[in-house]
Amino acid sequence: MALYRIYRLKDNLRQQFRWQPHLSGVTAAKPKDYEEAFTVEAETPYAAWHLLHDTGDELQVGDLLALDGGDLRILKYIGFEEARWVIPEQKDGPIPLPEVAPPAATV
Repeated sequence: MALYRIYRLKDNLRQQFRWQPHLSGVTAAKPKDYEEAFTVEAETPYAAWHLLHDTGDELQVGDLLALDGGDLRILKYIGFEEARWVIPEQKDGPIPLPEVAPPAATV
């Protein structure tokens, strides 16, 4: 059995997620939009969904299931699809401009 970490989509973003059109392919997930909730042991993401169904912790559309190996699945209306964390590049500060030699003096 696999151990899945459950990440809950933040409540203020859930309605927005529900109204987005379904796009096929890998879903980009921003870590700032999710909160780690708990873990569940199951054979597959669907088994985890079934195990949690009708408990107080059922999975909701937009929630993520993550395996330790980096496999990430997102629950959509049509089922589970592949997802990937998107980490924005960090800006360390202003970009230094290249030094330019002063113009040569004319005589």
